[in-house]
Amino acid sequence: MRKTLLLGIASIATICGINTYAATEMILVKGGTFKMGNEKETVFADELPVHDVTLNDFYIGTYEISQQEWQNVMGYNPSHFQGDDLPVESISWYEAVNFCNKLSEKEGLTPAYKFGRGNTVIWDDKANGYRLPTEAEWEYAARGGADSKNTMFSGSDDADIVGWFKANSKATTHPSGMKACNEIGLYDMSGNVWEWCWDWYGDYSSKPATNPKGPVMGTERCRRGGGWHIIEKSCRNTNRIGTPPTYSFDYVGLRVVRNAK
Repeated sequence: MRKTLLLGIASIATICGINTYAATEMILVKGGTFKMGNEKETVFADELPVHDVTLNDFYIGTYEISQQEWQNVMGYNPSHFQGDDLPVESISWYEAVNFCNKLSEKEGLTPAYKFGRGNTVIWDDKANGYRLPTEAEWEYAARGGADSKNTMFSGSDDADIVGWFKANSKATTHPSGMKACNEIGLYDMSGNVWEWCWDWYGDYSSKPATNPKGPVMGTERCRRGGGWHIIEKSCRNTNRIGTPPTYSFDYVGLRVVRNAK
């Protein structure tokens, strides 16, 4: 049976002039071992080699972070497509990790990230605060975790059932949760907006890995899931792309994660 966790994220609603908090559902993804990468078809070289990855349990947001949630934590809304229930976009990787820290502080949790010289970001992997998923966590969750049916997209082999992409989006984002969820109840892992991950972008190793965090260094951070602007094939669970962490686009947002222990 799926276990969920309700965690407070600031709501735009007010009662008697005082901000209230709406609970955001996070789903417990039970850890396990899976084959990361694409073994179904001819794909981009960066999706190979397929390799075994073992992950601990973690919580992940059921939905992409909305503009309402972002506004209440950060005090501004950078999005091109405006709407409280639309996913936040037009954010850099640095803005995404800063949001995670500020949300953690608002909830009384230990921030996961520390900022050093030269835009260095250090991840405290023992912290109980919000953070970005690793690439491995993101792919495992998108595949449906231990309940995976090994579909091409997150929850289906038919992208139209589960995601928003160039052919059906009408060139805009959509409120999270309008399409079908995947096996463990996650929405919009395929399409709508790309989601920033923690990892530096780099080549896979063929060696088995446990809780991998990606390369130690790099020039681009990974994003996953595809978006409203792109062909459906690019919304596959295994598709990946690297982008400089200072860049922002109206098709890139985020989804938050927390440690389960």
